[in-house]
Amino acid sequence: MKKFIVSVVAMSAMGTFAVADGNIDPVVEPAAQVSSESGFYLGLAYGYGRLRENSSGHYYGGYLVFDGIQKIDYDTVMVQLGYKVNTYLALEGRYWRSYGDNGWSYTENGYAGGQPYSVFDKGANGDNLKACGLYLKPMYPLTEELNIYALFGYGNVTLNDDDYGDWLDENQFQGGFGISYALTQNISMFIDYMRLLNKDHFEHTGALIGGSDYFWNDTLHMVSAGLTYRF
Repeated sequence: MKKFIVSVVAMSAMGTFAVADGNIDPVVEPAAQVSSESGFYLGLAYGYGRLRENSSGHYYGGYLVFDGIQKIDYDTVMVQLGYKVNTYLALEGRYWRSYGDNGWSYTENGYAGGQPYSVFDKGANGDNLKACGLYLKPMYPLTEELNIYALFGYGNVTLNDDDYGDWLDENQFQGGFGISYALTQNISMFIDYMRLLNKDHFEHTGALIGGSDYFWNDTLHMVSAGLTYRF
């Protein structure tokens, strides 16, 4: 019985060692192959944008005082081209362009000659929105398929129509955040939010004292949802 046990132990030991020329060497397991995380990707998305313009002013020495809110909604197509540096960082460029008519609304409340008044109007127009930017994209994987990310960069927003041409053309820093989910090894779906514009304006007309002052702020919010393909 003891000889049988010794033989089994010896055979087990031989399974993990190779014997050659009297030397006993351990068997080396082959190194695991690690695939590269870097590479280019291309994306296409639908974007819903809303321009909100808050305004206030007083005219003719205070005869007219008002506060107004204008909202314009945009349907856009967005294309993106990016390069994934590693698991945690990518560089990405984006371009948005609106299509179709855009719904808008305007609300104004104020005093004219000391009498309160209120105005509301809405409709649709043919304003065109174009926006683009280049972004740094830090990412963090929550699971093998699910990622959260942020976007920080610099870009341009242009709004124009047939009557006024380019009535807004601004370059500034932009940012946002989002989430993506890998459907396959190469295809992912994503949804994100970005603030593409936040700009204050001021205009004074007439005399230095007793003239008219007009203040307004333009903010453009964009929500995009689409698919990316990794090459």
